[in-house]
Amino acid sequence: MPSPISADRTHDSFNIVAVAASAGGIHALVTVLGGLGADLPVPVLVVQHMDPHHRTVLAEILDRRTGLHVKLAEEGEQARPGTVHIAPPNRHLLVDRDGTLGLSLGDRVHFLRPSADPLFESVADAYGARAVAVVLSGTGNDGAKGVDAVKARGGTVIAQDPETAEFRGMPEAAVGTGAADFVLPLEEISAAIRGLVDIKRQ
Repeated sequence: MPSPISADRTHDSFNIVAVAASAGGIHALVTVLGGLGADLPVPVLVVQHMDPHHRTVLAEILDRRTGLHVKLAEEGEQARPGTVHIAPPNRHLLVDRDGTLGLSLGDRVHFLRPSADPLFESVADAYGARAVAVVLSGTGNDGAKGVDAVKARGGTVIAQDPETAEFRGMPEAAVGTGAADFVLPLEEISAAIRGLVDIKRQ
């Protein structure tokens, strides 16, 4: 099992990727996560909007379709390279500077729990310029406030091109903030993430 990776482990590289999706998100997540490769040297944290009252099999679905290890996030566990930690139903997913994950029953954001904004704001606070935030297909504007926070702390923001999204609301809202460094077709996002992570480590 790979070692946990913390915000301070390296200073010239991206140390974490946070991804948000909603309606149309499963196809988008399969495409993006499936293109990252099993040797991804950073953890991935994911918020996918889901029914808060039912067990989810999203982690099992994605684990079978990507080379990465995919699991539901657990309170107090360490974010690990090559692992996708998914926010469980009815909990916000947060991360500390030492890479410890937290699950919160805090107030719903945009009537949602989990919500992308608390995750992105947490990642921005913990990792600053070493964070990559990605907004994929979805309705509404969850994630827009969060990408502003990531950008304000020097992180990098990728938004799916709304023209290629099954539901354009979330990526369009992210692009509308002016915080997006890259607006890309779905099929190009995983290569962009690998480029950022790998080039910075060379």
